[in-house]
Amino acid sequence: MKRIYAKEEVCIGCKLCEIHCAVEHSKSKNIRKAFKEYPKPKERLIVEYKGHISFALQCRHCEESPCVAACMTGAMQKDEETGVVTNDQNKCIGCWMCIMVCPYGAIKRNEEEKRVAIKCDMCPDSETPVCVAFCPNEALIYEER
Repeated sequence: MKRIYAKEEVCIGCKLCEIHCAVEHSKSKNIRKAFKEYPKPKERLIVEYKGHISFALQCRHCEESPCVAACMTGAMQKDEETGVVTNDQNKCIGCWMCIMVCPYGAIKRNEEEKRVAIKCDMCPDSETPVCVAFCPNEALIYEER
């Protein structure tokens, strides 16, 4: 399965991956209009910083997927064909078990809809996840290893 990998040695911490992720998950999908929408679109990744090093952190779509195993409603699901872990927001009750068991801290609460967990969905409508496509330094790569 193809996954997103971060190259922290070239990440400049510009957060364009966060911006484009939020736009991709907005109603309009328009960078000029997206942030005026309600509810505001949410990015599914976060740029982490430690000193002069930065990198984008998003769901790793783990082989074992502890979030799927911990989800009591079945909202977290893994597509066995693609390996992508998704969250059915209609089933999510906000118990936050997925957040507690994620070894990467890549799942977070949707602050707009208090009961829903959000995470990277690998941009199912795009050939390449938008965070990778719009990274100006190619600090994010999408490949199979």
